[in-house]
Amino acid sequence: MQEQLARANKAAWETKAYQAWVQHHGTPEELAETLKNDPRHPLRYWLKYIGNPSGKRVLNLLGSHGRKAIPLALLGAEVSVVDISAENRQYASEVAAAAGVELNYICADVLHIPDENSLGQFDYVLMEFGILHYFTDLKPLFSLVNRRLGVNGRLLLTDFHPFARAWKKTETLRQPTGRYFDDTVREGEVAFARLLPEAERSGLAHVLTKAWTVGDILGAIAANGLYIRTFEEIPNSADPGFPEFYTLIADKIDVQLSPLNPRI
Repeated sequence: MQEQLARANKAAWETKAYQAWVQHHGTPEELAETLKNDPRHPLRYWLKYIGNPSGKRVLNLLGSHGRKAIPLALLGAEVSVVDISAENRQYASEVAAAAGVELNYICADVLHIPDENSLGQFDYVLMEFGILHYFTDLKPLFSLVNRRLGVNGRLLLTDFHPFARAWKKTETLRQPTGRYFDDTVREGEVAFARLLPEAERSGLAHVLTKAWTVGDILGAIAANGLYIRTFEEIPNSADPGFPEFYTLIADKIDVQLSPLNPRI
């Protein structure tokens, strides 16, 4: 099933994605100028958990158009991005070039990175906004995170809150299911579709996604030997009674854990 999702989602993310980013963020040269003027703003949710990124190695999984990776590079980090979309890579690479920074952008399925071991180990792995729903099993993803982090390396994960996804309609979450424990694979509109004019949305392929609960996410991270440091829930700006997204921080520690379910 994961292979089916990957094929469908790659097709969806390689149809007019570049056009959507230009529509929303401007030309690569325009976005580069914005990021150079204030590289810290796009990183505001994570810098308090990173400190000074200069000299650090960062792996941005599902890094899309590079709007988080490029500011990290501007602040002195060595950044690698892995994303399945060639159009995302094109836009990000052009923005990086215009900003005058190096970006190692790998266009691949994150679960099948060519010669993965050659990437080495990283100080930080960053994943952000609308990414976990592209996987039918979270454990292989967080196993990758564990492999690529050095000892005391840190995972920074920010995504839409599962509770909000089920119950709250927002600007970015248009179709709440009303079912928190719904784990069926669903077909839906690709995320950038709303950035395009109505007339340009015809012919866009749909994505396939699967929802996860908070327990699913925490369990998959902990099962892969990552020590959860904090789970920060951010309220919806329009309705503070609901969470909109969360930031989870987990560290890789050098310790041998006993089995969660030992054999009798």
